[in-house]
Amino acid sequence: MNNYDYLIPTSIQEAISLHESYGEKSSYIAGGTDVMVKIKQEKIRPQALISLRRLKGLDHITYKQGELRIGAMVTHRMMELSPIIRAEFPVLIDAVENIGSVQIRNVATIGGNIVNAVPSADGAIPLLTLGAQIRAVGPEGERTIALEDFFVGPGKTCLKSSEILSEFFVPELPAHTGAAYWKHTRRGAMELAILGVGVLISLEDDMKTCSGARIGLGVLAPTPIRAKKAEAFLKGKKLDEESLKEAGSIAAQECKPRDSIRGKAWYRKDMVTLFVRRMATVAMERAS
Repeated sequence: MNNYDYLIPTSIQEAISLHESYGEKSSYIAGGTDVMVKIKQEKIRPQALISLRRLKGLDHITYKQGELRIGAMVTHRMMELSPIIRAEFPVLIDAVENIGSVQIRNVATIGGNIVNAVPSADGAIPLLTLGAQIRAVGPEGERTIALEDFFVGPGKTCLKSSEILSEFFVPELPAHTGAAYWKHTRRGAMELAILGVGVLISLEDDMKTCSGARIGLGVLAPTPIRAKKAEAFLKGKKLDEESLKEAGSIAAQECKPRDSIRGKAWYRKDMVTLFVRRMATVAMERAS
């Protein structure tokens, strides 16, 4: 087992300073459900773990004037039990209530889930579908990054050295908007996704015509992606079985899945066609 220093800063600036001191030999740790596994498997061998658990102001969930803000240290269980998220953003409930076990959700954080940047991260697709942005804090100050620009490869993000992801925010959504997410697995719980599909639909006042759409896809490319050609196809269309099926087919063509022990590439593409249609239908129901 690797020996390391365990450091507990009480402010973001102290955490950043410690990380700069140790450099690449250090690692931030939030809930620890991913970092400790990597240490045990000797994928990383840090000399210092810098805990973010005592940093103030990173465990909030607020909803004001249509904008949702979620601190990076909010656990999946906090999201699952949040009346705000359950009432206003059920697409996030679709994801977090199927992450691991209750014990895992009590400690695992949404920030850690996103920074880990694995293609199967359940929290990424609903946030991507909602058009979320993140706030990062580092030695050079704060910056805002669109979540769709955040992932640059499997396990890799655009965070600079010593930067900390501090907050997610979802801008106000248009009227008559709904979203839904489906995690497709071999079993009902404690399982990594074979694929994940999130769909957001905004409707015109007639409640039949699509005024805008976002489609997020997970485990279907090296990083979470949006199916932008399928989104463009849906805009302005009357949403019915035929148009939704076509959108699913277009989304499947935008994917770059690979074969793995959990599923073949051809199967993943077939399921995209199916679940885009199904999640769009649920999103329309929620929009109305």
